[in-house]
Parts: sequence; structure tokens; C-alpha cells
Amino acid sequence: MADNKDNLPTKSCDVSSIDTFLKDMNKTPVPFKDGGGGRLVFAMDATASREHSWDMAARIQGDMFEATRNIGGLAVQLAFFRGFGEFKVSGWLSDAKEIHRLMSSVHCLAGQTQVGKVLKHARNQATRSGIRAVVYVGDCFEEDVDLVAHVAGELGILGVPVFTFHEGHDVNAERAFRHIAKLSGGAYAHFDAASADMLKKLLSAVAVFAAGGRSALDEYATLQGGDILQITQQMKKGG
Repeated sequence: MADNKDNLPTKSCDVSSIDTFLKDMNKTPVPFKDGGGGRLVFAMDATASREHSWDMAARIQGDMFEATRNIGGLAVQLAFFRGFGEFKVSGWLSDAKEIHRLMSSVHCLAGQTQVGKVLKHARNQATRSGIRAVVYVGDCFEEDVDLVAHVAGELGILGVPVFTFHEGHDVNAERAFRHIAKLSGGAYAHFDAASADMLKKLLSAVAVFAAGGRSALDEYATLQGGDILQITQQMKKGG
């Protein structure tokens, strides 16, 4: 897979894209069980084309835990694929440093995407551990979109939205990721090398949403202010 980092624009995600993402997230029904804390599968493409952004993602995920600390916290299961059919998942972790350590030990290897395997795993976890959402970060898609879409639809029936974060400008990947997000009841967002800060904010917003629902997201936006507050206000006006 080609590395698109030299072709990335210098401008970060536009406001309309972010507004659309959070508006979609606001429509998502998430089943909540009694008790604090939420469970989130954080899945990543670890094939060779993503090597340049892996460290950035490792740093950003730490903010997800901080954002949910006051609403019961967040348990994350890290999942990634790479190489020739290699797919690995961690146990449930609530320590940002531990996940950063695990991610830092991973080296990206050339191989084809395995998004379908990620979604099937999430579907199994939905019935076993009560996950509330899936975050997927990737740049390419090399699978049968109909087969993967079917599993995304099953996740939608189970009430587990998939939030797809698309790095780069692969048109085929964008089409597939948007489809996955729509069928599962999640949302799609594009990011590039210039939008790390906005990616951090959106991931934190998803984490808060997974841990406490829309009311928790509204409270988080009020406390954080800035971009998140402006976006959620626009989201309410639009919805």
C-alpha cells in the first residue's frame, strides 16, 4: 500500500466535516448497562502505510481516558492487524500508560486490511462484554465491502456504533468507512497530518459518549469549551 504522507494537505479537517461527525454521533442510540464506566474497542490498521502516524495515535489515545475519568472511566481493548493475516487484541485496560506501552511495542508490517475481522471480533464482544462503541483508525480498504457491511449492520442491530477515522485520501477507503459507520449507527471523520489536535478532541468526545451517553457529552463540551462547545451548539441547532 502506498504511503500518502507526502501528498497530505497542510490544512486540518474543515468545520463542516467535524459538525457532520458529531451530528451523526448525536443520533446514535447506545445501550447503557447499570454501573459506571464504558467499554470501547479501539482498533487500528498496523500495516506498513500507517507507520508514520502510529506514534501519534499512541499519544492521542491517552486523552480518551482523561476525558472519561469523572464519569466512571473507560475500559479499552486494543485491536490491530498487520502482516499476513495477523490480528491481535489486548485484554481490557483502563490505564493509558499501559496501552501506550503496548502500542509502542507494535511495529507496522506490510499486509492487507482486515477490517472485517475487526468488526466480527467487535460483534462477538458485544454479546460477551457489553461494549458500547468501536473506534477504527485506518487509511485503506482492500476487502469485499458487501461482506464487511453485513457485519457492520449486525453491530447496528446490537446497538454498537462504529466510529471510523480515515487517514489520507483513498477514495475506496472513504466509501467503505462511510458505509460501515452508517450501517452500524456510528459516524465517519477524515483526518490528516495537520489535524492531530482535532482528532484528539473527537476521539475524546467518542470516549465520553461511550462512557456516559449524550448527556455526558454535553457536559464535557461545556467544560472543555472551544471547538467542542461550538460544534455541539451547532449540532443542536442542526438537529
